[in-house]
Amino acid sequence: MSAPETTQKYPQPWGVGEAVRDTSTGRVGLVMGRIGGYVQLRPPGGGREWDASPDNLESVPMSTALGPAARAYRQTEW
Repeated sequence: MSAPETTQKYPQPWGVGEAVRDTSTGRVGLVMGRIGGYVQLRPPGGGREWDASPDNLESVPMSTALGPAARAYRQTEW
């Protein structure tokens, strides 16, 4: 007798570190992982993670994700 096949309701097309936009909030984040039915995201410049439904995510270019972090870095006075 073979083990029953398990299927996930939401396949994870995004790998850890990929940039996505959470369309429910408009925020852009980097994929940190997955717990339950949610994808964990973190702002590109660091900060608090948030959970997003995979149904509300869309891929974005890394340049879009890093744009605000890069601008903040350039404005930092050393």
